[in-house]
Amino acid sequence: MAKPTKITLFKDPKPKAETLMDKTTRAVRQILDEETERREVKTARLRKARLEREASAPDPAPKKARRSPRAKP
Repeated sequence: MAKPTKITLFKDPKPKAETLMDKTTRAVRQILDEETERREVKTARLRKARLEREASAPDPAPKKARRSPRAKP
């Protein structure tokens, strides 16, 4: 009789079939990843537009400090 080796002693189990829960989880993760990607693209586009608008806009004039009305004695 041959000596047991790591390969013969510990055989790899057969891969399990994908369960309904696994399929649902995979589908949900795919949808969430797509939504995240779209959101990041939109955020980058809006950020770029805002920075361009701020760069082309003139600096606002500083506001004068208001005087508070004097209290009557």
